[in-house]
Formats: sequence, C-alpha cells, structure tokens
Amino acid sequence: MKTVAGILKIVLLIVVLDQKPVRAQPADTVTFTAAEFFNAVTQYHPIVRLSSLLSQEAQQEVLQARGAFDPKLFSSYDKKQFGNTLYYDKWQSGLAVPILPGGVDLKITHDRFGGKLVNPEERLATPGLTSVGLSVPVGQGLLIDARRNALRQAQLAINLAEADRLKLINKTLFDAAKTYWDWFFAYQQFRLLDDGLRLADTRFRATRDRALLGDVAAIDTTEALITAQDRQVQREQSVVALQNTRLRLMAFLWNADRQPVELPERVIPQLALVGYLDEPVVQNLLDRAAELHPELTKLQTKERQLAVEERFRRSLLMPQLNVSASLLSGLPVFGEINGLPAYYGFRSSNYKVGLDFTFPLFLRKERGKLQQVQIKAQQINLERQQVNRDIANDIRTAWNDLKALERQIQVQQQTVRNQQRLVEAEQQKFDMGESSLFLINTRETKLIDLQIKWEEMKSKYQKAIADLYYRAGTTP
Repeated sequence: MKTVAGILKIVLLIVVLDQKPVRAQPADTVTFTAAEFFNAVTQYHPIVRLSSLLSQEAQQEVLQARGAFDPKLFSSYDKKQFGNTLYYDKWQSGLAVPILPGGVDLKITHDRFGGKLVNPEERLATPGLTSVGLSVPVGQGLLIDARRNALRQAQLAINLAEADRLKLINKTLFDAAKTYWDWFFAYQQFRLLDDGLRLADTRFRATRDRALLGDVAAIDTTEALITAQDRQVQREQSVVALQNTRLRLMAFLWNADRQPVELPERVIPQLALVGYLDEPVVQNLLDRAAELHPELTKLQTKERQLAVEERFRRSLLMPQLNVSASLLSGLPVFGEINGLPAYYGFRSSNYKVGLDFTFPLFLRKERGKLQQVQIKAQQINLERQQVNRDIANDIRTAWNDLKALERQIQVQQQTVRNQQRLVEAEQQKFDMGESSLFLINTRETKLIDLQIKWEEMKSKYQKAIADLYYRAGTTP
C-alpha cells in the first residue's frame, strides 16, 4: 500500500507541475462610467451626427418652396429680316413679383415692337411701351394656392424631420445602453470566475502540499484539480465574451475627428446601481409620451399637413376668376413721332384690363382628390389613436418588467448572502475535519453561479430602465 501511495504521489507531481499559478487582474483600472459613455455617443457618434442633417434637409425644402415667391426678371427678343425687308423686331422685358397674401402678382413690362409685318394690335405709336399692373385671383387661389400650400407643407415637414431625428437618437442611445450593460455583465462574470479560479487554484495547491505530506488522501488533490480546471474553462469563455462585448461597445465610440476610439484593457465599466422608481415616474412618462413621442409627433404633423391639403383642395372647387389691370406709358422722349406727342405718362386713360374665367362643370377631378385627402386624414387619425394606445401599453409593460426585476434583485441579494454563510460555515467544518473538499467546492460553485445571476439581473435592470424610457420616446 505504501508503494501504491508513493506511485500516486509521483504521478500527482508530474500532473501538477504544468499547473501555473493564476495571475490576478491589474489593480490600476480606470472606470468608464455610463454617463461618460452616453455623452461620447451623443457628441460624436456618426448616426447622431447624421440625424442633425435631417432637420437641415427639411430647411432646404422650405427654402425651395419659398423660391416660388421670388421676383423674376424676364426678357424675350425676336427679329425677322428677309432680303431688305424687316418683317418684325420684338423685344419684351419685365419684372414679375408675387405678393403675399392673396396670390396677387405685380408685373412690370416694357415692350418694343417694330417692322412692316407686326400684328396691328402690337404696333406701337412710340419706340416702347411700359406697363405696370396687378393680377388678382378673385375666386380660386385667393385664400390659398399651390405655392402657399407647398410652402406650408414644407414648413410642417420640419416637424417630421425633427421627430425622425429624435427617433434616430433615441434608438442609437438605446442600443448603446444595452451594449454598455452587456459589457458590464461580461466584466462582472469574468471577475467572479477569475476570483473563483484563483480560490480553486489556491485550494488545489494547498491540498497538493498536504497530500505530499500525507495529511489528506491523494484523490482529494485530483478533485481539487478538476474544480480548478473546470473554472479555468469557464474563465476562458468569459474572457471571450468580455472581448466581444468590448468590441461592440467600441463601435459606438468616436472622437471629434470622426476616428474610431480604442478602449484600453484596463478600462472597466461602472457598478450597476439599483434604484427603485416610484409610480409618478411612469405617469410622467405617459404624459410626456402623449405630447412628445416621435411617432405621435409624426402622425400629428401628417394630420396638420392633410388639413392644409384639404383646405387647398376645397379652394379648387371654386371658379377660377383672375382679374388683371395695368397702366400704360410710353418712353419719356421729347419731340414728335408721326405727329403724336413723344411723351406718354401713366394716366388713367392709358390702361389695359383683363378677365379670365374657368370652371369645370362636373368637378370630378377636384372632388375625387378632396375625398381622397379626407380619407387619408381619417386613416391617420385612426392610426394615431392606435399608436397612442400601443405606446401607453408598451410603457406600462416595461414598467411591470422593471418592478418585477426590482423584486427579483432583492430576493437574489438575500440568496447570495445566505449562500455566502453556507460557504463560510462549510469552510469552518472542513477546517475542523467535519466536512469534505467536495462539499466546499460544491457550495462555492453554487455561490459563484448565484453571484453571476445577481449581476445579470442588475444588467437587465439597467437595460429595462433604458427600455422604459425608449418606449416613452425619450432617454433617461
């Protein structure tokens, strides 16, 4: 029997010679808080920067719509000469100025017509004729026209762009929050498994030394080694998980020069503090979501756009009646031309008036478009009611999940404390020779599992808070 014991000791020595001590993590770590992380994401993340371009793009749409009210200079020249005959020489120039409100247009023109074959109604008694007049829509287009409708639609589109911007920012920060707390859990899991491995390694070496001295059976050393090796495998798996979550976290980090930021290995996440939210919090979120949720804002803006469009379509049911009037004046040239005075001023006796009237008899196109807009308005209204109800339900669902996690965390914290007492008691019994290494390892492994689950609940709790605010259309 002594020979067998000696052989086992020799084999044990050979097996454990390659078992290197487990090195602890460096103590000079730097905490990267969640607030610092979210601040960096808000300032430098490309998606957040991109979201600001949405409002700028909408502003340019307004600028384009305002272009319909820009004054315009125009000029047209046409001349025909064949052989020695000048058929006509026409030149018309002017300035057109749209005037708000009412769709009134101011038009200033100067005409010059010459030649043998000019239309008699265009033949002038002076070298040129100046006209200053107004065009006023008396019926259709008086209260609103296509230009004002397009401008109002573009102005409301700014609200749509702002809602899209907030939605994009909220989604980015929500994803960032989930990634950060995944990193937190991966680090805490690695830390606990690393501590457990060092404990198992220390216990293995102590058992090995006692086995070599004959104080304990050699088989106890094998059991201690198996526990250490099992925890080493778990630690290696946690290292990979920590590295992957770190990489996902760094995908959100950019600097002011739009370059990706690398996190040093010594940077660690902050601890997850578990606070307990009161009922007024969810009520405030419900009230805020009803007013400022991006999805509701978009639907409300679309309703307002359709209201403007309906007003415009109703105006198209009116007759088109445009009245124009202009005062005429010749060039200020002194002398006589063809026996007539060379100077013509703006006088009431020199004028030109016009009246244009158009009215479709059945108005099928206008009535069909109006009814189509009204149907779309009803659809948007019903959709808004449903979305409002869904958002409220989502907020309450997230709130229920959050409160359930609070209760679970309290129970899990008590469970960890009780398991810690069991481990300490089992260690005392082992020191007195009343327990076994198997029971100590079993209880310690159970404690590590419970601690990992506790940290996982903390991570879920923080993500649940982020989810609650995200469903309310805002950020914590």
